[in-house]
This record gives sequence, structure tokens and C-alpha cells, in this order.
Amino acid sequence: MEVLELKHITKTYPGVKALDDVSISFKKGEVHALIGENGAGKSTFIKTIAGAIQPDSGEIWIDGQSHSKLTPAQALDLGVAVVYQELIQFEAMTVMDNLFMDEKGRLFVDDKARAVKTQELLDMFHCNVAPTDLIRDLSIANRQIIEIAKAVVKQAKIVIMDEPTAAITVEEQERLYEIVNELKSRNVTVIYISHRLEELFEICDRVSVLRDGQYVTTVDIGDIDKQGMISLMVGRDLSETYPPKPPCGTEAVLKVEHLSGNGLKDVSFELRKGEILGFAGLVGAGRTELMHLIYGAAKKTGGHVTLKGREVNFHSPADALRAGIGLIPEDRKFQGCFLEKPLFWNISISNIDKLSPGGFVNRKAENDQAENFRQKMRIKTPDMGQLALALSGGNQQKVVISKSMAALPDILIFDEPTRGIDVGARHEIYQMMIDLTQEGKSILMVSSDMEELLGMSERIVVLHEGEQTGIVNREDFSQETILTLASGA
Repeated sequence: MEVLELKHITKTYPGVKALDDVSISFKKGEVHALIGENGAGKSTFIKTIAGAIQPDSGEIWIDGQSHSKLTPAQALDLGVAVVYQELIQFEAMTVMDNLFMDEKGRLFVDDKARAVKTQELLDMFHCNVAPTDLIRDLSIANRQIIEIAKAVVKQAKIVIMDEPTAAITVEEQERLYEIVNELKSRNVTVIYISHRLEELFEICDRVSVLRDGQYVTTVDIGDIDKQGMISLMVGRDLSETYPPKPPCGTEAVLKVEHLSGNGLKDVSFELRKGEILGFAGLVGAGRTELMHLIYGAAKKTGGHVTLKGREVNFHSPADALRAGIGLIPEDRKFQGCFLEKPLFWNISISNIDKLSPGGFVNRKAENDQAENFRQKMRIKTPDMGQLALALSGGNQQKVVISKSMAALPDILIFDEPTRGIDVGARHEIYQMMIDLTQEGKSILMVSSDMEELLGMSERIVVLHEGEQTGIVNREDFSQETILTLASGA
């Protein structure tokens, strides 16, 4: 029985058709995956169901009722709840306040009853937090659980999960899968969006594919494999997930000796010319904190950093950038992109001095540089005057990489380079990273994706709770070895 049907949905923005005559149906009590490259139309699709976007044409059928468009309040009343990748919560309020805040901002004020009901929900989802804990003090995984519990409070019939495992650990993923199965057992329909295709086989019943704003097909999960999904998504052959890379040289371009600070202590490694050096560790291991130390975004309390044979002490990221180190940060929206600025501005800001002879920006040089990166990085946009916030996640990531590359660094720090990015864009970014190393540049790569670490790195530095537990060479690579070191064993 179909609980939700979208029929001939079309939505057009200036210069792009986000959805083009899309029709998909969802059954009661199924877990239904929605996949596609960045820019395929997934976000527009789910926002149409949630009432955040009104389509130009088409119909939305919920429980046999037809709607030409919905408002967010109507969608909630009809039983639609969305757990967005970027969680929307009242961080300074308690768990129970967030759970029982209705869409008009009023609180159900019987504190005793709220606390009892909240605890029941927390127990149901095996969530070890208290009803009176503040949202801002919770982990990302527990905050996601609170959003899912909110859907139960509202008696949602349809729960949409947008990249729910993008920022959580392997153990937390298993707990999320249990929660999804619990919702399914209650006849709730779950629409599950993820770029981690392997996890779809764990929990999903069917999968629908969007490509370039158009519906491709829907198949039972048992009738397709990962490579088949990739082919449907990208419409082109990606013969190798990780492009081949020749071995790097032996020359050390960066040496870190007994580095401490920012939660790290006594970390030592060297980065070779043309190398991709991976960094592994569980959440809280200190990988990003280490990159911030190297990049001058945090203060070191001990140790030495040597760049091309000369000891350096960076007091700011600007110092590191001038010395030839670039950073692609973990959080592209808030640390990597200027969302309210056009793309050409985002790319040129890292080397604006070189584009400003005599103190005036050479607009032609700035535009030529932006257009060069648009072609080189295959950034999908009508023009480079578009605001960064209008791009898909994968294209925003390409802009952040372009910004760093525009400064012509010799060393690039990639912190979670493909988080929330589809398989086609991943392949392009991997190939670009390989190309950079073949030009003699070197890369420090932090990743929570084990396959990515093993597929792209020549060596992997492993951290546990701010301490280095090992450096693993390619010939010794295995998930078991890395996870054993990452757990501190």
C-alpha cells in the first residue's frame, strides 16, 4: 500500500531544472533509499515533500489525498518529519523541551509528564542521555536520535533521513540501523538518503535513483549491487573507485617532531614529496585538532614543525598559506565557503594579493581564474557569479578545493574530503588529488571513511585520544590493524 506518491513533479530555478517530471511512490512501513549524485535533485525532492519548496507542477499524494503543494505546517499535520543533515534544534534548551515544542513554538508544560514520556522515548532508542540535558551538550549521534524521537512524538507516518551517518562513528551507525528497524516495525515509512551506498544493503527494502533532476528507476535492494547503483547514478563508467597512483619519492617536505597542543601530545611523522599521508582515528582522536596545529589555527605547546628543511612557527593560517600550505576544512559550509558570496569571489580570496597589482583587483584575471577552475574541477553552475549557497554539497566542495589550489600551495590538508559527496564527485576529487601528487604536491588527508583511507593513502598515521598509536605502511594495510590502533589497544 502506497502511503506517499509524487506524480509528475517539476521544479525549475534560474538556469537549472532541479526536478523534471519526477514520479516516485513509497510503501507503508518500508525503508526506501533515494540516491543520486550531488545536484541530482534529492534535496529539492525531499523539501517538496516537507513543504519547504512548492513545485511548479505535479501532485503530492499522502494517504490517498492529492495536494498540488504543501506548507511545512501541512506536511507535519499529514505526518511528514525530516531529520536534516544539518540538524535544526534549540541548542540552549533541554532534550524534553525540544521533543515537546510544537510547530507554533509552544511548550506542553506538564514537566512531570514530559519527563516521563521523554525517558520512555530515550529508553526505546537506547539513548543514554537525560531529559534535562541541554541539546548543545550532546554528541551528533544523540542529537540525531532526539530528532527521530521528535518524529515519534508527532506520530509521523513518513520520516525522511538526510545523510544520517555522515558524521557518526561505526558503533553509532549500528544503533541508528536499529532505530530505523524499530520505526519500520511500527509501520513508519523511512526515506533514507545516503552517499554511503554499502549501508543501504543493511536496512533498505527498495532504492530509487535520480540523475540530473530526472527519475531513473526503482529497484528492490536484493536485485542490485553497489556497482549497479553507481552506473545508474552517474550514467557513465567509473571503472576504478580509487585511481592508480605511482609511489611517491623519499624526500621529506614536512617533518613534525613531538608536537603537542590543542589536545595532542607527542605526535611525530614526516610527509614525503608526492605522498598522500592518511590520518585515522575514532571521533575525538584529535585528527582535525592536529591539522589545526600544523596550519597555525591553534597554538602548539611543544615540539617542532619543519617545512622544506626550515623550522616554522605559524601564528595564523595566513602564515601557513604564505608558506605554501593550504587547508580544505571538514566543515565546508561554515569554514570553507563564503555562502553569501559569488563563486569567483570564493576562489580568488586566497590569492587576492596576486590579483591586485597596485591595490586594485584585476577583474579580468579574477574571472579568468574562476572560469579555469570551473572547467578543471567540473563545477556545475550556470555562471561563476552564482552564490555559493546555491550549489550542491559536492560542487561547494570543489569550490573550497579551488580556493586552496588558487594560492598554489605545495602541501594540501584535506579534512574529510568527500563527506556528504556522491560517488561521481568522489571519483573526480580522488583523481584530482592523484593529479596534484603527480605535479609534486603532497597531501595530508583526514578521513573517517576506512575504504577511502586504505584506497588513497600510501601510509596512515593512527591517533587515539590525542596520542599517536602507530604509522601503518601500505603493505600492512588492513581494517583490523587500523581499528585496533585507533581503539588504543
